[in-house]
Amino acid sequence: MSRTITSLQALDIRTPTSRTLAGSDAMHVDPDYSGAYVVLRTDAGDGLEGHGLTFTIGRGNEVVVAAIAALRHLVVGQSLAAITADMGAFWRRLTCESQLRWIGPEKGAIHLATAAIVNAVWDLWGKVEGKPVWQLVADLTPEQFVACVDFRYLSDALTRDEALELLRRQRPGRAAREEEMRRRGYPAYVTSAGWLGYPDDKVRALCRESLAAGWTRFKIKVGRDAAENERRCAIVREEIGPERWLMVDANQAWDVNEAIEYMRPLARFDLLWIEEPTSPDDILGHATIRRAIRPIGVATGEHAANRVVFKQLLQAGAIDFCQFDNCRLGGLNEALAVLLLAAKFGVPVCPHAGGLGLCEYGQHVSLIDYLCVSGSLERRALEFADHLHEHFVAPVVMRDGAYLPPTAPGFSAEMKPEALRRFEWPWRAEP
Repeated sequence: MSRTITSLQALDIRTPTSRTLAGSDAMHVDPDYSGAYVVLRTDAGDGLEGHGLTFTIGRGNEVVVAAIAALRHLVVGQSLAAITADMGAFWRRLTCESQLRWIGPEKGAIHLATAAIVNAVWDLWGKVEGKPVWQLVADLTPEQFVACVDFRYLSDALTRDEALELLRRQRPGRAAREEEMRRRGYPAYVTSAGWLGYPDDKVRALCRESLAAGWTRFKIKVGRDAAENERRCAIVREEIGPERWLMVDANQAWDVNEAIEYMRPLARFDLLWIEEPTSPDDILGHATIRRAIRPIGVATGEHAANRVVFKQLLQAGAIDFCQFDNCRLGGLNEALAVLLLAAKFGVPVCPHAGGLGLCEYGQHVSLIDYLCVSGSLERRALEFADHLHEHFVAPVVMRDGAYLPPTAPGFSAEMKPEALRRFEWPWRAEP
């Protein structure tokens, strides 16, 4: 069936999570989890739409919505078949628009807007094919997979031929890994117990609830109060016991030397990683911190703007865990590039999730990594936070601390119509 994209709608969606402090951390004390939301419609007449979003935390969401509108002319009027026949070329069309590129390039509001549009196209493609996006990608040949990736600026670290070889090497065991995922699910860690604004008794209660639900991996937020950091780590370690994973997240709060000093007293809690210990752009700073705090690992990436930053983090030996965000990058195409880079350097990928729609996206990306790229679960887990999933048409399904593979066609980020009406900004009534 011929299918041409006839409209691109951009919505400003905001949820009032600041009221409960869900999502609060050292740098973001009052987040309202939000999304610049895209709906693609076509002339096919079958009701299938492409839905995509990019995550923000409230104010400024309108800027990304405006950036989406600025890219509309590159999408409306295009044939879906022509786009999906060369997804790499479509991605380059959005990221290389000659005038808009000046206010990027490949970063900031324009790149966030690119993510929303690109992910909406993947959602539409999956729905047309009747497949969840992870399955859609897993069914691509290695040649089709790499055709989605822009290798500009990467060839000194990863060539197209190296990527092809990496993908071909993983194909023989893919069916067995897929069956394993359907049976056991993809391992996850929980963030919901450790938001910085939560009092100690709530942290304890949430830890106990999570343990009862089968969770074995936990992450909490830390900040600029060293005594509070130690107290919170002690509480969580006491609740979860010595054998379970514990990670901490500073959300960019520290300078390089501060990060080293703040982490020294936390070493006794047997931490797997410190996340975002300093500025996301400070590649050499991350490398310095990593050398100083071993054996605690360094994780970063949710605010890394593009594949080039990840290339340098990996080349510099600056991270132990790669934590890209499928909305901070320019959508799934660029996420595939970072998966390949991380596999080349042997660094496990643990995507950032937890925000509005990010868990829904992240499950697809982690499945693609395991099935197609790395073929490994070693030291890998996908973030999970237990809020806002009820507003999605096909929300994540969790069992015993693991994501069960999504079965609904598309990319899982489509919100229910009533949620879109309720949370579209400015709110018509208090949500």
